[in-house]
Amino acid sequence: MQEKIRNIAIIAHVDHGKTTLVDAMLKQSGVFRNNEVITERVMDSNDLEKERGITILAKNLSIRHGEHKINIVDTPGHADFGGEVERVLKMVDSVLLLVDALDGPMPQTRFVLKKSLDLGLRPIVVINKIDRPGARPEEVVDMVFDLFCELQANDEQLDFAIAYTSAKLGYAKLELADAADSMEPLFQMIISNVRPPEGEQSAPLQLLVTNIDYNDYIGRIATGKIFNGKISAGETVALVKRNGEIKRGRISKLLGYEGLQQIEISEAVTGDIVTVAGFDEVGIGETIADAETPIPLPYVSIDEPTISMNFIVNNAPFAGREGKLVTSRNIRERLDRELRTNVSLRIEDTDNPDTFLVSGRGELHLSILIENMRREGFEMAVSKPEVILRHIDGQKQEPIEYLVVDVPAEHQGTIIETRPSCVKSLQTFAASP
Repeated sequence: MQEKIRNIAIIAHVDHGKTTLVDAMLKQSGVFRNNEVITERVMDSNDLEKERGITILAKNLSIRHGEHKINIVDTPGHADFGGEVERVLKMVDSVLLLVDALDGPMPQTRFVLKKSLDLGLRPIVVINKIDRPGARPEEVVDMVFDLFCELQANDEQLDFAIAYTSAKLGYAKLELADAADSMEPLFQMIISNVRPPEGEQSAPLQLLVTNIDYNDYIGRIATGKIFNGKISAGETVALVKRNGEIKRGRISKLLGYEGLQQIEISEAVTGDIVTVAGFDEVGIGETIADAETPIPLPYVSIDEPTISMNFIVNNAPFAGREGKLVTSRNIRERLDRELRTNVSLRIEDTDNPDTFLVSGRGELHLSILIENMRREGFEMAVSKPEVILRHIDGQKQEPIEYLVVDVPAEHQGTIIETRPSCVKSLQTFAASP
């Protein structure tokens, strides 16, 4: 079974056709009935995603192609949702990099691709919208190769497979001169170029929790990939917390994926992506392990917040006219619920009981939260966003990706690439040649 599983994430800049490509793959895989009404962009699961045309939440689906099961993870393309990206890349063995045949690689393409290359994943490059007027697919392939070189991809990653597609028209081809009327060449490319998941089915269970959701009927549910062993519904397992604490419990529900639907299953094996229920306090990056020999997996690191805003109870003259949920208790309860699934968010109390300090990855990250709360009937005031300053070597520094500092003479003028949230001292930075 393990040899027939393929786990892949789709990454792309906003509006390069990622969700439309997934639509085409789903329709041609036989997921939908012939008489079923199919909405466009089915992977956009909430109103904001459909309205803005962006992916905010990472989502899973499964496609059957012959004997193979292809687990596809749709990842956000914006840096503000980096917390989603980092987690889901731990679940896959390759990434499908989607690039517009006219626009070429864009800034957010760089952000997600860099993370996948750092993890050692070997991408498949898909040049989409080749039917678009002015498309320049061959030139865009050269631009993608240059981007890989700039991001210091290794030789194996530079030898990437290429497919040309029109997701809107529903076809893919391996050469531009080829005739095509379906996505079959892309399915075959995924099966041929994505390696089966590693791991030992006979080894003790290790499932890395990479996503958290909440269900009103069964409580907190955790989604992740089985790195070793197998898991069964009703089985007693151990939860290894971040601090090393071990809690034992029973898997009350085990869910797998068929198309977009979650279905209840009795057992899952190494390499599969599943959702489990049974632990009320499970968190991102924790390990569900064998009850007798609980061995934790490495923790999934998440980018730290970069900006903060105050969420304030509205005390203006016209307060209470736009929303029904207006008290500090209402706002605090809603923010606490958000923390269940939004791992990049931080909530702090302030000296004022009517004010909460909310920190996120960027303005878009926080604006999505604010808009969702507004639509749910909350009313509040918010302050101007402020950049979070971090102390590095006793000095305050903004959370920027590149920082120029004084370096030895042989490296004068170089740019030192940093991740300030992860680095404690400037002395540990390595200069790029």
